[in-house]
This record gives sequence, C-alpha cells and structure tokens, in this order.
Amino acid sequence: MPADENVLLVQRQFEAFGRGDVEVALAAVYGDVDWQAPVSAHAGALPWAGPRRGRQQVANYFRQLAGAVRPEPFEDLTFTAAGDRVVVEGRNRGIVVATGRPYEHQWVMVFTIRGGQVVRFRHYYDPADIAHAFG
Repeated sequence: MPADENVLLVQRQFEAFGRGDVEVALAAVYGDVDWQAPVSAHAGALPWAGPRRGRQQVANYFRQLAGAVRPEPFEDLTFTAAGDRVVVEGRNRGIVVATGRPYEHQWVMVFTIRGGQVVRFRHYYDPADIAHAFG
C-alpha cells in the first residue's frame, strides 16, 4: 500500500479505539501480528505490558488495558509514513481504575503494514508515571 493509505489505515484504528470499537481496530490487525506495548524495562508493573502474538492476544491486550485505565482522548497526534511503516507521536493522560490516580505521558507508536494489515506494532514510552499511578 502507498504510504498515505497506510496512514489512513492507522488513523482509522485510532478513531475506532477512541470510540471503544475494538473489533473494528482488530479487523486491520494481521492474524499472526507481532505486538509489543510498552517496550521498556519498567513495564512489568503494567498488566497489559509485554509481547503478544496473534489477533486473540492483541484482543486480550485491549481488554486488560480497558480494565486497568480510563484514558482520555489522545492529543497532539503526528503521523509520519515511510515505506511500510507509520510512526505516530502523541500524548495521552488518564486515570488508573484501581487507584483513581492520574497519569500523563508522551509516546511513540510504530506500525508496520503489509497487505492492508498491521503485521508489527511497537509502543514506546516511559511507563514510570503510570506505574506510579498504580501505586
């Protein structure tokens, strides 16, 4: 797919996730996707952290994430495409459900797209703020 179509695919995923429509977001994920979020040494405290393989494990990732945090809409999104990759920079904040504590951080996501589907995903951010919010 051309780079601009890849960007549109990723933008549609963000829109679907923002509406809470995980099924639509998952429809663009390759069946044997290589998914990791976040990628950090401190991520062990986060229930959704770590590598995932396949659409079912990504669905579990979204369930764990939704059960643990209440994110506000993403802010300051910048989409950059090169070849089969789309890099998204942004900011988000939210509340940890168990503690009611807020978190806020900037992040970078890298989507690799082939044949109109996300085949690889990496989410980079410093999870110290959200780990702290978990208490």
